[in-house]
Amino acid sequence: MWPPLIRNVIDACLHHNAKLVFFDNVYAIGGDNVNHITENSPISPTSKKGEVRAQVDRLILDSIEKNKLNAIIARSADFFSGVKDKSLLMNTVYDNLVKGKKSQWFCNAKVVHSVSYAPDLGKGTALLGNTETAYNQIWNLPTDPQKITGEEWISLFANEMNKSNKYQVLPSWGLKALGLFVPILKEMYEMRYQYDRDYYFDSSKFNNAFNYTPTLNATAIKETVNQLTTK
Repeated sequence: MWPPLIRNVIDACLHHNAKLVFFDNVYAIGGDNVNHITENSPISPTSKKGEVRAQVDRLILDSIEKNKLNAIIARSADFFSGVKDKSLLMNTVYDNLVKGKKSQWFCNAKVVHSVSYAPDLGKGTALLGNTETAYNQIWNLPTDPQKITGEEWISLFANEMNKSNKYQVLPSWGLKALGLFVPILKEMYEMRYQYDRDYYFDSSKFNNAFNYTPTLNATAIKETVNQLTTK
């Protein structure tokens, strides 16, 4: 449903002379291109989700070039915050630690995996949308440049929560098997390339352009845990 939806959004923007700020993910970038994701990383989908996102991105980029659409593609890595819905990091690490269970990670916990902090994503999207010179470009939204592994994410949460940093890794074949019973894991199997190798999201273009310092991962985790503890 995404491509026809975005076609209609684009048509409406052109008809009403409205600008489009599209909050995107990086599914359209696949394989080893996730090792270092910049705005210049090629559209190279290796999953069904990625193919759909690639169609959407091309629709917007083509409309910028051919139809003079004023638009921004603002990309985010996986993200987390005190709102846990749709955050794998929160669901597999935080939620398990709260229950006194081992944290879980996918495929390989010893490779780099960038995760963005939702408040920075919100601020970044607002800054882009209100900056005339930011239009007709792709931007990676602000994310701590620290190259952090899954194992290190787990340790940061465990330390902040005074819990054990022991964890279990769900291998790719396990995702496929469990996907027969758990729908979200069925969808994760095709996305395993984001977890079985380094996945580094580089927002230096944004950070330099706006003189912006993303929230440090350790600080973001502290704020997130505090927010959930005081609810």
